[in-house]
Amino acid sequence: MLVAATAPGDLGLVQTHLQAVQSMTASFTQTDRTGKVLNGTLTLKKPGKIRFQYEKGVPILVVSDGKSLWYLDYSVGQKQRYPIGNSPLGVLLNPMGDITKVARVVPGNDPRIISVDAADPKHPEYGRITLVFVRNAAAPAGLMLQGWVVLDAQNNRTTIRLTGQRFNAPVSDGTFRFNEPQRNSGPRK
Repeated sequence: MLVAATAPGDLGLVQTHLQAVQSMTASFTQTDRTGKVLNGTLTLKKPGKIRFQYEKGVPILVVSDGKSLWYLDYSVGQKQRYPIGNSPLGVLLNPMGDITKVARVVPGNDPRIISVDAADPKHPEYGRITLVFVRNAAAPAGLMLQGWVVLDAQNNRTTIRLTGQRFNAPVSDGTFRFNEPQRNSGPRK
């Protein structure tokens, strides 16, 4: 097997990309450990805001208001809150974060692709994230985020694939508000 060497500046390039992206919208496909596939729209705004708006008929919303990451299940009227810093997604949401302290480039077979594995070494219970970028001169810092794989503390794998990425367009803070889950309700449109 031939393995492409990672360029010495690849982690720095990823850092530059993450700092250059102040907002992003994209379509996403999420695949969980059982193979279940869900689609939706991702909206990200720094610092600390992200929204996974699932397709119609899926009563789930994942949203961060800048402080906490909320998992809302409208079918059972429940919500769970996690500090952003306790989530592998924190690496995407902190515009000034230094990923060199928590991340390493994963060697691969294709020199056009950069994969970066990130985890807090002091808190393995937070899980880990592997970000996948493709070199693209039209994207911020010459990299296009293609998606990521999250492994939680129980070793459950969730894969996110992105398409139609748009960077640094205005995003309203209202995008990251949500209705409290109650029986027979749905996410804020």
